[in-house]
Amino acid sequence: MGSANDRKAHEKTYGSFIDMLKWVVPLLAIITAVVVILISN
Repeated sequence: MGSANDRKAHEKTYGSFIDMLKWVVPLLAIITAVVVILISN
């Protein structure tokens, strides 16, 4: 088992990853939509 310090570091890293996903996923969806619209014209 890891120590309590490892757990805190894990939770911080995981929280940062989730926060980043909250911005990256919608951004990628917008970029994909723009590319699809450009290709279809």
